[in-house]
Amino acid sequence: MPSKTPPFTTPTGSLKRSLLAFSCASLGLLGACANVIPPCGAKISPPSSELRNTKWELTRWNLAPNNKGEVRARQIPQGEASNPIQITFDASGQRISGSTGCNRFTAELDEDARGFSLKRIASTKMACTPQRMELENDFLYELNDYRSIVRNGDQLLMIGTDREVLSFSQRPINNP
Repeated sequence: MPSKTPPFTTPTGSLKRSLLAFSCASLGLLGACANVIPPCGAKISPPSSELRNTKWELTRWNLAPNNKGEVRARQIPQGEASNPIQITFDASGQRISGSTGCNRFTAELDEDARGFSLKRIASTKMACTPQRMELENDFLYELNDYRSIVRNGDQLLMIGTDREVLSFSQRPINNP
């Protein structure tokens, strides 16, 4: 069996190999940073005043890209008959509430210069189908650990630290 010889055996080859490794590592770091918007550790959202007295329904859930860079969509129930996942921002800008599709939840808004973050998330604990409970648990995780929220007219995107993107569409508020 013939032995494999390294492709670079001269001192110049070692230098080339080192430069190649350094270049690849640098590109990898740049690529990793380019995929994370906003920067790591940042929580960015619009001011809560932009979202006061609005209601949003989850209409699409993109999973993080796979190893090939392909984005996959998670199946989510939609429409009034399916008990959609919804978020409602109160008129005072202090709280959100909503439905996980099975249980109700609420949270406090804590605002600073970077926008708002959610604190003290609480939900009811009714039993649902195992698939619905998994969806609910994953949604509450994303709600607790998002990186940014972006509003574009009647669309609201919640970008998770895990690079999953939840897309919400604005719905009318039914005030009694």
